[in-house]
Amino acid sequence: MADENVKRGMVCATIGALSWGLSGTCGQYLFMHYTIDALLLTNIRMFGAGIVLMILVISLQRQTLTALLHNRRDMVQLAAFSVFGLVTCQLTYLSAIQYANSGTATVLQSLNVALMSCVAAIRFRRWPDRWQIIAIFLALAGVFLIATGGQIQTMVISPQGLFWGIGAAIGSILYTVIPHKQIRKWGTLPVNALGMLIGGIVLTLCLRPWQSAMNLDTTGILAIAFIVLIGTVASFTLFLRGVGDIGPVKATFIGTLEPVSATLSSLFFLGTPFSFTDFIGFACIIATVYLITMKSQT
Repeated sequence: MADENVKRGMVCATIGALSWGLSGTCGQYLFMHYTIDALLLTNIRMFGAGIVLMILVISLQRQTLTALLHNRRDMVQLAAFSVFGLVTCQLTYLSAIQYANSGTATVLQSLNVALMSCVAAIRFRRWPDRWQIIAIFLALAGVFLIATGGQIQTMVISPQGLFWGIGAAIGSILYTVIPHKQIRKWGTLPVNALGMLIGGIVLTLCLRPWQSAMNLDTTGILAIAFIVLIGTVASFTLFLRGVGDIGPVKATFIGTLEPVSATLSSLFFLGTPFSFTDFIGFACIIATVYLITMKSQT
């Protein structure tokens, strides 16, 4: 039975990571062909995913959801997580895709592992060890290669793309750190479902997306449906199932398939050009994930 759980965890984590990467490429396709921007797509993604996740929570964890809704203090904290964690994470990532491409955005978002290591070192007032220093150096080298193509005097990525890509890494940290206590108390699914729905409602009231002329055809609608249902709801649920079966360390390793999936799908399906230097930079950043995660296991 244990072996079956491990196999299930590996499959679920793999499908979840690959789906995240493919959803980024769907976002890039929408930005290329329709009058939709990162803010509007964030609105649609969060609101749609929030509704579907809430249906799952009501079906599976109705009592937990009811108790959470009646806890005023935790609901205030959850609203803060929704705005400063979820909206920030989603918006920065999609903005990085809009100004760069899905592969570059997803790889830059992976810097969150190196940044989190630095934050932990400062918080606990301890100097990073040798492996962490090597990982941080690789992360910086990767960003340099992606941004400049190895030429100090040039900038091959747009400043906005680099800004939002690093912002996506910071947003990913906020998304992880802010709800820590609420997730331990109430569980991941209720917290994220309510967070998605709250953020989606706030953005809907502010943006009024029904007034936007997105000019979507069938392909555009299918791309949005994929982002909401597969790239958010299904990938989130499957990856968490994988974490439960095989643990966070192995799941983190498998999670590096996300930037690989985003890069290859962007290259083959959308014809996004990547240079040899880009791939070296990508490899440097992904290597930081392995080094830091392996170190955390020891």
